[in-house]
Amino acid sequence: MLKAVILIGGPQKGTRFRPLSFEVPKPLFPVAGVPMLQHHIEACAKVPNMKEILLIGFYQPNEELTRFLMNAQQEFKISIRYLQEYAALGTGGGIYHFRDQIVSGSPEAFFVLNADVSSAFPLTEMLSFQKEHGEPNSFVILGTTANRKQSMNYGCIVENEETNEVLHYVEKPSTFVSDIINCGIYLFNPDIFQHIGAVFQKNQQDMLLEEPTNGWHRAEAIRLEQDIFTALAGQGKLYVYKTLSFWSQIKSAGSAIYASRLYLNQYHKTHPERLASNKEGGPKISGNVYIHPTANIDPTAMLGPNVSIGTGVTIGAGVRVRESIILHGANLQDHCCVLNSIVGWDSTIGKWARVEGTPSDPNPNDPYAKIDSETLFRDGKLTPSITILGCNVTIPSEVIILNSIVLPHKDLNRSFKNQIIL
Repeated sequence: MLKAVILIGGPQKGTRFRPLSFEVPKPLFPVAGVPMLQHHIEACAKVPNMKEILLIGFYQPNEELTRFLMNAQQEFKISIRYLQEYAALGTGGGIYHFRDQIVSGSPEAFFVLNADVSSAFPLTEMLSFQKEHGEPNSFVILGTTANRKQSMNYGCIVENEETNEVLHYVEKPSTFVSDIINCGIYLFNPDIFQHIGAVFQKNQQDMLLEEPTNGWHRAEAIRLEQDIFTALAGQGKLYVYKTLSFWSQIKSAGSAIYASRLYLNQYHKTHPERLASNKEGGPKISGNVYIHPTANIDPTAMLGPNVSIGTGVTIGAGVRVRESIILHGANLQDHCCVLNSIVGWDSTIGKWARVEGTPSDPNPNDPYAKIDSETLFRDGKLTPSITILGCNVTIPSEVIILNSIVLPHKDLNRSFKNQIIL
């Protein structure tokens, strides 16, 4: 019997994802037409003998999250539950706090997945790898290869090339350590809680020497990466399975568009029914495009590549959309152009208006390059990035919006470039 745990974080996380995370919890943001979390759940549900999927985070349960979980349970015919933390406990503290729920039913192993990654999720391959490598009670990290410069933005893994044992682990080192990076997807067995428990006990002892300030929370705030993996490396208990399949973080809005491209491309194998095709009387489709059945699109519109159209979207005559996510209820009026952008819920783009951002893709000439998740500001200036329109934004006819972020409930009457419009 197997279980899976998906770490979804909480509202104070994901600041680079704003303003999109103001309207919906980041894990429910649609990527390639479905909520980000659904890609994780689909992958877990396909694993043989998977009995339960647990979501751990500190979002306040709301109607949208509850509805998503109910629909997912019905679709995938598997138990899915949300366990709410009382505070941000870190990647290790969350699973330790709910260890009784995780080990209930005596699973032989369980996966832990960070919600803010996009991946082919080679979970069955990790299971086979675990059986072929190391001891029965060993743990597995999913790893991939990055270029030397970008590797320092991730957890770096030094392996024994013959056995794949993790010999050394450093989280975001200041100098180059290894080009193998941590993907935030793990395969554990219940023995991991002994190692996390030892850190918890040490944290408690350390705080006895300090002033008592919210001690229980501070003791339980444990990071798998720095507190557990660093200590386990070189002990014959931790191994890395390196994947050649796609993987990317989803930290910023730009990385959501890139992740959408990766998933849309994967749909050719996993969900060909989700990909739109050129049909008589329909819009012109170029490359991979997802269109929700409720969308109303003029046959003279041209969509793609890498476009996702949400529920109830209206797209007028002659509209051009490329490398963009159009969220539910948006209205793109005749002959407008949307490039490298996310158009928010129930927003309107007027006739002949142009909304355009700057692509933030990895270097196409470097097979190991990853996307850089920039902060919104650098040196006091807005970082040129994709254009984001918040919900209920109205862009009048013939206005041009370039590399800007327009916060919700705004009606604009002039053009903007490299601006945050409050």
